[in-house]
Amino acid sequence: MKILLPVDGSDYTKRMLAYIAAHDELLGPGHEYTVFTAVAPVPGHAARYLDRGTLDQFYSDQAQEVMRTVTRFADQQGWKVRVAHAVGHAPEAIAAFAEVEKPDLIVMGTHGHTALGNVLLGSVASGVLARCKAPVLLVR
Repeated sequence: MKILLPVDGSDYTKRMLAYIAAHDELLGPGHEYTVFTAVAPVPGHAARYLDRGTLDQFYSDQAQEVMRTVTRFADQQGWKVRVAHAVGHAPEAIAAFAEVEKPDLIVMGTHGHTALGNVLLGSVASGVLARCKAPVLLVR
């Protein structure tokens, strides 16, 4: 099974990973995991002062910062993971990546806001649910 794990390096990501590790009977062994993070773009007014190479390196460094802990954890669990990142607003970036990759399942952590909280704060999880065709497992 192809499983997409959108991560942001937060405690919610760590909880999601721990949940998967603790419930291996849920997914079973031998899956193809892709760990994905969306890096927030540098505002246009600031980006125009940076050359493309510097900007790309910044985005790569930001993604690696998030991925470092996740890949270490995956190694400890014996999971084979592939890592990827994109620059953009998280829900759209995750959905675009999922559209190309066609995962069988998306597993992600969620803050667990109330409906009012989602309206006021927005929700990456809600955005992914609205945009993706693949089943989504939310771990709170």
